[in-house]
Amino acid sequence: MRYLPHTPDEIEMMLEVIGVGSIDDLFSSIPPSLRLKSPLGLPPALSELELRQHLRELSRDNAHGDDWVNFLGGGSYRHYIPSAVSTLVSRSEFSTSYTPYQPEVSQGNLQALFEFQTMVAEIFDMEIANASLYDGATAAAEAVLMALRLNKRKRVLLARSLHPKYRQVIQTYLRYMEVELQEVDYNRETGTLHRDALTKALNDEVSCVVIGIPNFFGIVEDLSEIAEQVHQQGGLLITATPEPFALALAKTPGEMGADIAVGEGQSFGNAMNFGGPSLGLFATREKFVRQVPGRLVGETTDQAGQRGYVLTLATREQHIRRERATSNICTNVSLCALAAAIALALFGKEGFRKIGQVNFERAERTKQALSSITGVKLAFSGTTFNEFVVRLPQDPTRVLAQLREEKIFGGLALSDDYPELENSLLICATEMNCDDDIKTYQDRLAATL
Repeated sequence: MRYLPHTPDEIEMMLEVIGVGSIDDLFSSIPPSLRLKSPLGLPPALSELELRQHLRELSRDNAHGDDWVNFLGGGSYRHYIPSAVSTLVSRSEFSTSYTPYQPEVSQGNLQALFEFQTMVAEIFDMEIANASLYDGATAAAEAVLMALRLNKRKRVLLARSLHPKYRQVIQTYLRYMEVELQEVDYNRETGTLHRDALTKALNDEVSCVVIGIPNFFGIVEDLSEIAEQVHQQGGLLITATPEPFALALAKTPGEMGADIAVGEGQSFGNAMNFGGPSLGLFATREKFVRQVPGRLVGETTDQAGQRGYVLTLATREQHIRRERATSNICTNVSLCALAAAIALALFGKEGFRKIGQVNFERAERTKQALSSITGVKLAFSGTTFNEFVVRLPQDPTRVLAQLREEKIFGGLALSDDYPELENSLLICATEMNCDDDIKTYQDRLAATL
């Protein structure tokens, strides 16, 4: 039975009020050539039982993810998710809740977000963190907007080795602003930021410099000297971390002197899910707290002296005057943040470091195995975390297609975003890639070339 919330009389009344003769007239702006001229070719309706049986039959033809050898990375990573994560986030008080405007009925959500903020601040080694943003790319763009508000300058430098999607989102945010956006090249040998190019581009008009740590090539570098160089010119250093498990081993943004640290939290308890939803991480110095986008949850005490949690800062136009609002980000992804908080609490500090170590070791084994194949060479000499770039002796598009026929996701071709990296693949290995996976990939890749 069709669900029609309005009766024919109600529909006729509404059409009369807005001065339209029929519902079809509401679609008159759509060219006739684009309108559907006949009903969709759908089969007859099924009962719930019949539909379940039909879907079960269809699912038998699907390839299960565990049947594939997966070496994909590039901003979305396959990690183990403890069973407790999905069990806890599925509880009704979490999965059906909305914005915790009323603290008296939202203490569970608020405490979870407070714990999330605390762990994010510790991971990035920063003083404060907000209650999450949409994803790593929008978090990076919000960080740039925050820097522009803080020092009122009009030039932004982006490392070309920063994730291409992050750069595109930042460019979109700044499209209609009077801001000069300039990319800083990377060193063709090491894959790190080109220091001379940065020195040439940097001056006292630069608001901020945005650098990936690790960068899109998986390379980790110490940005301490760069931070000092940027600060000498009065600018701010923003780091973007698409794979935060790298910070279990590498220097943290706070330790290197970053002013704002953003990242992607999908790795923490959130599945890849064909690309989303993601989880934006945002941390900074306490002195900048009034310009932080989104929400901050704080801990306080009530009149009886008992501990409680509240929305301490919410600098959005919903809460304050529009001209004082810091962002048009109108919500966050609290369920994903909750999943991250649960996963990180389960891992603990020791587990967090162990996962980082295993990721590094698996990637190094994969790197050694693939670079031993005739014609396969490492593209850069810089230190990498769990992904790296190799050059193949032929077009990787055909190679990747052949690997998929063997149920192997062999990596990401880079030539679309980096034309100079023709025949190059970005390959990722995590704790989910066992020695058998690495050997299978090595053998199949060698046979394909």
